[in-house]
Amino acid sequence: MRRKMNLNMKNKEISDKNLTVVTEFFLLGFQGSQHLRNVLFLLFLVVYCGTICGNLLIITLVSTSKNLHTPMYFFICHLSINDILLTTNIVPNMFHILLNNGGTMTFIGCMTQLYFFSTSEIFECLLLAVMSYDRYVAICNPLRYSSIMTIEYCVKLVIMSWILCFSVSIIFTITPSMLNFCGKNIIDHFVCDTVPLLEIACSDTFIVHLQIYLLSIPIIIVPTVIIIVSYVNIIVNILRISSRTGRQKAFSTCSSHLIVVSIFYGTLFSVYVFPPKGQSSTASKILTLLYTVFTPLVNPMIYSLRNKDIHKAVRDTHIARNK
Repeated sequence: MRRKMNLNMKNKEISDKNLTVVTEFFLLGFQGSQHLRNVLFLLFLVVYCGTICGNLLIITLVSTSKNLHTPMYFFICHLSINDILLTTNIVPNMFHILLNNGGTMTFIGCMTQLYFFSTSEIFECLLLAVMSYDRYVAICNPLRYSSIMTIEYCVKLVIMSWILCFSVSIIFTITPSMLNFCGKNIIDHFVCDTVPLLEIACSDTFIVHLQIYLLSIPIIIVPTVIIIVSYVNIIVNILRISSRTGRQKAFSTCSSHLIVVSIFYGTLFSVYVFPPKGQSSTASKILTLLYTVFTPLVNPMIYSLRNKDIHKAVRDTHIARNK
């Protein structure tokens, strides 16, 4: 009996040694020559500066120009705020990783980045669905648009989206933080994301996977259904317009949003929902770069390049400054 107890205690000690508490992670980032990493650093620096300037311009114009005080631009303004938060959460630390050919991040720091990363992605999913509903009402029910999309209603939609994303992100962060990593702390990525964390975990990840599948219903599937239904109805109504000019004008009001939705959801589904079999870590990093670094840069460009209201707001601001 005593021998059996000693054997159990010895096995427990071995088990405890294997379950080494991980206090920090090492992110590999983009491994390569110093020259390649310097080129990537300069590229991402230009992209980051362009992202901040472009989105700050959108926020400033929407806040100061009266002709942009509409539901659509109110939502675009919050999209720009979210894009700034997303890139600021990811890119500065990525600069450190590039310059040092990898970088350490504390366990708490990693979970904090995961939390705000999840928050930004969830909010964009919800906001794009809200924006598609706004375009649906504007095109399919234009006579009641002002009575449906009131200021109070738009504010409620945005506040609910922010509250929901902050709340759900807590769940997305707590369960990965409870996993055992058994001393494995090397993450082959440039960001602390759920998928690379699960790859190095040594404990059972069934609960985390189940949580991801269940929560994907309200935060990914439902918004996707809303967007699809909205645009099916929009396309049907546009095709019913007799004049070609009328069809072009109606489609131009939602074409920018449709491009943004296609880019964001295309990369998001490629990484999380339907990842290709045997997808390499390099491919995963590139796809993640698309919706975390480049999409926030492209969004303000898409919404401003062919937008007459934005152009007018810029001209009015320029004229006001020169007076």
